[in-house]
Amino acid sequence: MPKILVIDDEISIRRTLKDILEYEKYEVADAEDGVKALELIDNDKFDLILCDIKMPGMDGIEVLEKIVEKYDTPVVMISGHGTIDTAVECIKKGAYDYISKPFDLNRLLVTVRNALDKSNLVTETKILKKKVSQKYEMIGESKAIVHIKDMIERVAPSDARVLITGENGTGKELVAHWLHEKSNRSGQAFIEVNCAAIPSELIESELFGHEKGSFTSAIKQKKGNFELANGGTLFLDEIGDMSLSAQAKVLRALQENKITRVGGEKEINVDVRVIAATNKNLLEEIEKKNFREDLYHRLSVILIHVPNLNDRIEDIPLLAKHFIDDICGSQGRQALEISDDAIAELQKINWSGNIRELRNVIERLVILCDKRISAEDVKLYAAPLYNKVSK
Repeated sequence: MPKILVIDDEISIRRTLKDILEYEKYEVADAEDGVKALELIDNDKFDLILCDIKMPGMDGIEVLEKIVEKYDTPVVMISGHGTIDTAVECIKKGAYDYISKPFDLNRLLVTVRNALDKSNLVTETKILKKKVSQKYEMIGESKAIVHIKDMIERVAPSDARVLITGENGTGKELVAHWLHEKSNRSGQAFIEVNCAAIPSELIESELFGHEKGSFTSAIKQKKGNFELANGGTLFLDEIGDMSLSAQAKVLRALQENKITRVGGEKEINVDVRVIAATNKNLLEEIEKKNFREDLYHRLSVILIHVPNLNDRIEDIPLLAKHFIDDICGSQGRQALEISDDAIAELQKINWSGNIRELRNVIERLVILCDKRISAEDVKLYAAPLYNKVSK
């Protein structure tokens, strides 16, 4: 049930609003002045605040400013002596809306419903951002991971291009997401392109878009990923698998910040931060004439190498606990315990599949074990299944 606070020095107004709102199934508290109201707000959670402008002592504008400064709760200002200038001032100070006395009942209830919708949206957005932050959380305290976290903190606020290297399953995509989430572009699009998964004949259309009729199946105009990421971040995953013709066009886009759709002639300005990743040694690919050296230098302003799990086994206890909590939470069950001996057994495994493989093993253990994961469980369900060789 939404909770509303009514602030007004006139008891008759407070009673009237309380009766109306409680009839509409809202929970209502009231305060006769700004000081009392701020005490209530500090000690309770309100979904909406209705505040009179003219009150003895601290007036409504002061109360509004203090609420806006500390809370996300929408505030609707009310007054029996208001003017257009007063209403404009309230909105500029951060009020959601302004209502004059005597109240039009329909106007009041519509405003309350709309303001509560905004309050719900703010709350849901916070929850979503928290989930996104948790989804892309980088787990680990090893020297290598601490170094990567420090690099991200330093590099993310800039628009510098970043090349992320490392084996499959090490978490290169996670690094890319972190760079975006901590950048000034975090409110804009993050577009991910898996260059290895797109056929070479389609990669240019995916990246730069195409005009209607530019090829047989081009039945309508299509924007490419560079356009879709405009203002945000474009993540080119497995760029080492990109064709040489596409590489040439990407190089031009990076040099000129312009692209041309396939079959088009018009140049389109784009403002995109490019982050690339690969599991290949691009210097070797350059020697083999499979990758353009000039593109490599454009992409590798900042180099971040993500280590193998075998090179950071001290992070396995934290990773295992994180995956157990995450998997149990998604299955709606209480988190399992894992013994120190079980952790030690996990640290003996040769993790050729890196973090991705560890998560799969933990999920298997969560499904097959009851309340506690033991060393015997790890030996039974993890290592033998893949014929792992202990270190």
